[in-house]
Amino acid sequence: MALHGSPQLPAGELISLLDLVFTRFDTICKKHGLEKIKTIGDAYMAVCGAPVAVENHAQCAAFAALEMLEDFSMEQRFSVPIELGFRIGLHSGSVVAGIIGENKYSYDLWGDAVNTASRMESHGEEDKIHVSEEFLKKLFMVNDEWLMDEAYDFSSLTINNLPLTIIPRGEMDIKGKGMMKTYFLENV
Repeated sequence: MALHGSPQLPAGELISLLDLVFTRFDTICKKHGLEKIKTIGDAYMAVCGAPVAVENHAQCAAFAALEMLEDFSMEQRFSVPIELGFRIGLHSGSVVAGIIGENKYSYDLWGDAVNTASRMESHGEEDKIHVSEEFLKKLFMVNDEWLMDEAYDFSSLTINNLPLTIIPRGEMDIKGKGMMKTYFLENV
């Protein structure tokens, strides 16, 4: 997830804004069983299913992402009007996780799945959740079987009483990955 359209704020106010947004995201991640990995500038990286596997990790990540996009009120304590936009990228796959460092320990993730999730974010659109086909399959898998076929109508789906819309984007040329089928995930 990355914050876009960051306003031209004085440094102290920008830090306050990032703290406000990321603290909210920390709460949402905890609620849905995600682990915050790190922030890099205005980007926020979280994982579900590491270090301990979570069977419904895609569902947990989807619910967290949808909640992150919900409007939230910000106290107008900034010197300029604040209008934020977010891009969220989701992918499912294997990662390598570990603690690195000697003086300042850091838990981090590496691997193709991390890179693919990052590409979903960077190829996404503001205020949308961009997901890979692999993520979508995990979201709708039951007993290792995908519930939908290629002709499935994604316009109205429900997971645990949450109505969702899946919007196919077709095949996209994703940097470092080649052609991939991708989708937008939206709350109805």
